Amino acid sequence: MKNYYKINEISNLYNIGKDSLRYYEKLGLLKPKRESNGYRLYSIQDIWKLNIIKDLRSLNFSMDKIKDYLENRTVSNTLDILNEEIGIITEKINELNFQKNTIKARIKSLTEDFAITQLEEIEIKYLPERKVIMLNDQFTKEEEADFLIKKLHKKYEDKLYLLGNNYLGVTMNLSDVYKNIYNSYNSVFFVLNKNDKDYDFILPESDYIVLQYRGGYENTKKYLPIMLEYIKNNNFEILSNPIEMYKIDIHETSKPSEFLTELQIPIRRI
Repeated sequence: MKNYYKINEISNLYNIGKDSLRYYEKLGLLKPKRESNGYRLYSIQDIWKLNIIKDLRSLNFSMDKIKDYLENRTVSNTLDILNEEIGIITEKINELNFQKNTIKARIKSLTEDFAITQLEEIEIKYLPERKVIMLNDQFTKEEEADFLIKKLHKKYEDKLYLLGNNYLGVTMNLSDVYKNIYNSYNSVFFVLNKNDKDYDFILPESDYIVLQYRGGYENTKKYLPIMLEYIKNNNFEILSNPIEMYKIDIHETSKPSEFLTELQIPIRRI
């Protein structure tokens, strides 16, 4: 076994860039000797230090903390570092389990939604309050909606890390709907888990007139007048803006024939 290794050998062995090795040297973590030609030579002592640096950096330990540990190693300090590593790894496992359960829930809902056959029929459905994160803005075009959705994703990227893991919806301007304008919207939102504590709006519990359809979003203008007529004929009062809920959309399929949209209008009997 060699006593010294050149920077190219260390860089290739550990898959660490030469700039990083020089940076560790600048911090005093590594202390390679120099050949007469100026080339760095790393000793066995540098290598075991590099093992520790690589392991601790993979868990996002700060360079200051790593340097302090390397310079002041005791059994007590090592036990502290190991316990801290266990805590970080446990937190990562919990995060992965949460992501796994979220994906499994989305698989379940997507499978159920894709199997729905009761379509284009009006129902009266009670919906409990729903916690949402919402972005209020007026828009009329799909491109504008996509931009707002991206803004919402950016604002809450820690919550919306999985594509399609939350139901997406928009609210429609009721006053424009009465004027037979069906592409006038005033917000986009994502529905959160009922146990989530970090939300900015609640869709109130209510009875809703509900209708589901498959196909492109332009079909909304076909079904909303039918729903409004039903509401009128049955002496219901509309409580707030209609909702267009995208249960299966472009995030899950590129085929408009597979889209599933649910129109929801909150009502009460007069």
